[in-house]
Amino acid sequence: MSVKLFELVGTDVGRPFSPFCWRTRMALAHKDLSVDSIPWRFTEKSALACHGAEKVPVMLDGDRAVVDSWTIANYLEDHYPDRPSLFGGAGGRAMARFMNAWGDIAVVGGIFPLIIADIPNNLAAEDAAYFRASREARFGKRLEDIMAGRDQAVVSFRKSLEPLRQTFKTQAFIGGDAPDYADYIVFGGFQWARVVSPFRLLEETDSVHAWRERLLDAFDGLARKSPGYPV
Repeated sequence: MSVKLFELVGTDVGRPFSPFCWRTRMALAHKDLSVDSIPWRFTEKSALACHGAEKVPVMLDGDRAVVDSWTIANYLEDHYPDRPSLFGGAGGRAMARFMNAWGDIAVVGGIFPLIIADIPNNLAAEDAAYFRASREARFGKRLEDIMAGRDQAVVSFRKSLEPLRQTFKTQAFIGGDAPDYADYIVFGGFQWARVVSPFRLLEETDSVHAWRERLLDAFDGLARKSPGYPV
């Protein structure tokens, strides 16, 4: 039996773009679990309310709803122990907890101002209006003003990824010779950007770019097959 996953989409239901949903989608592929996608949009709050959630990802495993990407990863690890491990043990899980916070703050938080005004272009009018109003209230300025200096801001973002470059000097993935959930945490942010924005976050000579390419090809090209910009 496959699990079901509510995934954030815009006008194209085949183009899921939440960084947190992509963490979960990669984790499910790692566990070799089939998944039925349930498209969800920003203004469809009522579809999640019955599961005790306000935002995605929400995973349905039989009659059980599991909310939040980190909670889902732990659930998958604990309830499917016979399948490939997402963490590689207690120490790996503890390190992934740190990466989860770093991914939220440094990666998703670092990318957001660089692509924020591109996101409404992927949304229907009602969802675009909701996104603009809620995010402009959060930041206190227009989306276009937030993103105005991105050509300079991306330089600082790239510098913030130096810990990854140092890691990739000796190993192919954050998880070592093969990817694990720590990789999917970080990759989710880059896949989100790839799907919604043509802005180039990484230079092609960057080892982080090469790592992202390896993950785009993982699981028979799961992420690469999802429509996105050639960045």
